[in-house]
Amino acid sequence: MVDIRSGDPSPSSLSFVAGLAVYSVIRSCLPGTEMILKWPNDILVSQSKVCGILLERVKDQVVVGIGVNVAVTPEVEGRILTSLAAEGANIDAAGFLERLSVSFADFVRDWRDNGISHILSEWQKLAHPLGSTITTSDESGEKTTGEYAGLTADGALCLRKADGTLIEIRAGDISIG
Repeated sequence: MVDIRSGDPSPSSLSFVAGLAVYSVIRSCLPGTEMILKWPNDILVSQSKVCGILLERVKDQVVVGIGVNVAVTPEVEGRILTSLAAEGANIDAAGFLERLSVSFADFVRDWRDNGISHILSEWQKLAHPLGSTITTSDESGEKTTGEYAGLTADGALCLRKADGTLIEIRAGDISIG
């Protein structure tokens, strides 16, 4: 849980903070393994989802929910998942949580001290590359495909459609490739 202070960046940007914190810990457990941050709130290891992040604001606090498959790979229809254990990591849930609490506190401090633009820049270095093919769907289920064109100053995904139109996506799930 993060107490929101006057002068803090947008609370919604804490999903990027959490992503960086989790990525850092997973990277220490799986050095050399393929990993990317997937907008807006997932981490992929070996092209499979290992972590999801959710935020909920309650008055002047943000509850940050982080789900990491540490020991077991659940089966979820329509999803390709993995776990840290399946990828060869030697860590239990308690050890992961201990490392994550330190990492998260460090990234929250960075978020407060250096602002959202710094966090988004660091996030982008670890995310799906610019130019990646991205597909998203709106509330009605209509799919839109284009090239990933980066993030806005507040973290929305920029998608360049085939006709050159640039659209901003502020919520939803994407698929890469």
